[in-house]
Amino acid sequence: MAQATYNKMWRDAQKDLDIQLQREKEECLQPEKDRVEVFNMLATSYIKYTQILRKLETAHDQLIHQQKRTLIRQVLDGVIGRILEIKREMVDLEHSEFHYFLNILEDLKLLPEDIEVPIPRYFIKERLEILQQREKMLDEILVNAGLQTQKPVKVMTFEEAIKVIQVAERARQGRCRVAFMKKIFLQQKRGPTKLQDQMGPDPNDAAICIQKVWRGYSQRKKTQKMREQEMIFLGMSSPPRLQARSITEKCAKQINVLQGKVQERHEEIFNKDKLRETEGIYIQETLENQIGQCFIECRHIVGRFPDYPTKETGGSMAILSEKTPEQVAAELAAKEEVELQEKAKQGKKGKEEEKEKTKGKKPQKNVKKEEEEGWKMAPSNFLSIMEEGNRQYKDIWQNRDERWDFLQDHDPELIKDEKREEVEEEIRVQVDELMKEKVENLKLAVDGEKSDKQKKGKKSQKKKTTMRTKISEIEEDLTPDRTIDSLYRELVEEGLLIKAKTVNLSDYIGEYNYLGTSLRQGGVEPVASLADVRQLIALYGILPLGSQVVHEKGPLVKSLLLAGPTGVGKKMLVHAICTETGANLFNLSASNIARKHPEASDLQMMLHMVLKVAKQLQPSVVWIGETEQIFSKGEKDEEEMSAKRLEKILPMFLKALKAQDRVLLVGTTKQPFSADLKPFCRVYQKIILIPKPNYASRYVLWKHIILQNGGEITNSLNLSCLTKVSDGFTQGHIVQAVQAVLTELRLLQMSRRPLRASEFIATLAKQDPVYREEEDSFQAWYAKTPLGRARIKALANSEKAEKGKTKGNKGKKEN
Repeated sequence: MAQATYNKMWRDAQKDLDIQLQREKEECLQPEKDRVEVFNMLATSYIKYTQILRKLETAHDQLIHQQKRTLIRQVLDGVIGRILEIKREMVDLEHSEFHYFLNILEDLKLLPEDIEVPIPRYFIKERLEILQQREKMLDEILVNAGLQTQKPVKVMTFEEAIKVIQVAERARQGRCRVAFMKKIFLQQKRGPTKLQDQMGPDPNDAAICIQKVWRGYSQRKKTQKMREQEMIFLGMSSPPRLQARSITEKCAKQINVLQGKVQERHEEIFNKDKLRETEGIYIQETLENQIGQCFIECRHIVGRFPDYPTKETGGSMAILSEKTPEQVAAELAAKEEVELQEKAKQGKKGKEEEKEKTKGKKPQKNVKKEEEEGWKMAPSNFLSIMEEGNRQYKDIWQNRDERWDFLQDHDPELIKDEKREEVEEEIRVQVDELMKEKVENLKLAVDGEKSDKQKKGKKSQKKKTTMRTKISEIEEDLTPDRTIDSLYRELVEEGLLIKAKTVNLSDYIGEYNYLGTSLRQGGVEPVASLADVRQLIALYGILPLGSQVVHEKGPLVKSLLLAGPTGVGKKMLVHAICTETGANLFNLSASNIARKHPEASDLQMMLHMVLKVAKQLQPSVVWIGETEQIFSKGEKDEEEMSAKRLEKILPMFLKALKAQDRVLLVGTTKQPFSADLKPFCRVYQKIILIPKPNYASRYVLWKHIILQNGGEITNSLNLSCLTKVSDGFTQGHIVQAVQAVLTELRLLQMSRRPLRASEFIATLAKQDPVYREEEDSFQAWYAKTPLGRARIKALANSEKAEKGKTKGNKGKKEN
């Protein structure tokens, strides 16, 4: 599509964002008592922001204009953060990680696929070179350490292999053709006889020649068609429908590569040195004149020169903030009074603390008051970002005429405006130092005042030294002499830093639960679907790790637990998080760290190295497989004993992670009920229970996996029967069954003998499904978690409220 199409998409997204911001100002700030109305309002905002996010992400990825992309990126991060905040509000309101709003989708005339949270492609595109270099270094370390037998060779795809064979065959046919044509040429070179020259060409010969040409042409076409059918039958070529799709995919990839090159070319940064040379002197003179004039006017009003503002208060920015000298003088006087009052209040802090201790029961009254007033949206960290981006769009791009901007190149004037602010800040620092000395000299010369610069300097030095000693006591570096590269190499050689598999989140196939809304309205708690699990992984794992702004200002999720039976795709989701964000993967599973760190000091050193490398090379994912062994109860073997030592160190590990550290702790378990619940829930902030696939998800899974492994879906294959029979089996069981049936020999027989459901049922019968008892044990365990207990309590309260309403209505009717 042309750039005009994506510009229109951006305009539509900005219009929808403007409407949504106005709606939040009007509705979300008002308290609401009805919880159903609150959820409908939050769900509608969630859906609207998701649609805006999809448009903005596409426009940001496809537009070439770099200045537009920077503004879209700012708004994009704000929308992602706002979606995470609304998700947090819905979880607190319903006490559940899974939400169903099919009725709202029907009102908005949308499909469940329309609210699928997209993963921004800039997570990988902007760091592609760094990720490629890191992958090469990881492969070299693995080969040198003997953990990888041979260097990774670029695997030839199926289509590339077919091309190589076709080139060789065409070359052979070409050589045979050349030899044949050479023989004909030598025969014709002898020339016609004298009789033929006298009588002219024979019409019969001409007819025979035309017939030969036509028959040769038609036979070549038939032979070519037969050869193509033979190649398809032998599996050396793909069917025409797949060839057409591969051609379009190749064209799309080529366009994306060329577009990326154009985007890189347009990322030219305007040189600040040129701007400083041309406008630096003028900016410095104007600042000095403005500051000097403001101080002179303040002296005429107050009678003396005020103190120069410090760096903490903003320096000269506090003076030049569009205020009159009278206001500046009043503010400076007010600051002095505040400082005197703070000194007087320091002696009364102990009495106030004692009073606060005696008033320990007051917060409960405040909670009751809040419940009576109603629900109110919590303050947001991203509304200001979106409003600023919306304002810039209206001021610069909304009414801009771009009919003649065919190249979509950068605007130098806009770059000058951005760089001019940076140059002004740099020059202002220098001007502040000069003007501070001038003001002190004027005080001495005119007012006869002395500065307390030396005393303040001594006090500040003492404070700085004490602060530094405290920080050094808290943060202790156990490896000060080691470089990040050496630590990285050691972790790879020990097998603690592993190579993540290339798996996208879209490969985790699952369908939306269409009965969730009706079941929840009927008082029945629905079982989550695989599509809901996929969305939670995107919201809690991928989006915060991919964006630094979202991770710092959004709801902080440090740890995530994936619990479910064997084969539901827990490890696949861990690798998908790393693939979508380009994160490093650290494997701290019990089986991986067993016998490697026998002493507690070695284990602490290992965790310190992991934390240091993970912070430096963020984003990073620390994966603990079989995490129930860390918190296991009862008798323990050697592996569990070595992993048990992590129970006390993991809380300290999580406390060391700050908002700016894009490090996520992910645990996977297939037996969570064999561990102590309290320490388990303290370590893992979010718990996602992954169920077995339902009917809709199994139907989609069978179809996708069969096509992925080279099979064909025909009328003889009853997918509905397969879906019903495979009830209780997981995704892993279905994959194993399909791979066992679709061998190379079976694929060659596909055209003569199509697939049938009975072939897969025999292989499924050899595997053990997830029985009802195991599923109930997972549900019972999740009901004991903090969120599960809160959900049960909320359901009980709602039932009591409904019974009270029915009793009240009966009493009114009897009266």
